[in-house]
Amino acid sequence: MDNKHTVLIVDDDKFLLEMYKKKFESGGVDADVALGAEEALSKLRDGLAPEVLILASTSTVIMLTNESNEETINKAKSLGIQGYIVKATSIPTEVVEKVWEIANLKKN
Repeated sequence: MDNKHTVLIVDDDKFLLEMYKKKFESGGVDADVALGAEEALSKLRDGLAPEVLILASTSTVIMLTNESNEETINKAKSLGIQGYIVKATSIPTEVVEKVWEIANLKKN
């Protein structure tokens, strides 16, 4: 059984992606990279399930989870998560509304 930690790094700079991939791998981490959002989504749809997802800094990061422990929510927010939505207490329509609200974007 493989006990390596897994990470997916998403960025638009191929040189930096390769540099970070090598650095993580030299530390014993199974690192994968994606050049942009479309490639990242494709890998995730194909079954990639990293423990850590590193995104470009311009992304709004929202956690959608069933973890509702207040301490966990506060920790996530303290780490820079812009939004935290608990699936068990939100119907899909509410999730969509909350995402737009958190990202401060207008719906199309």
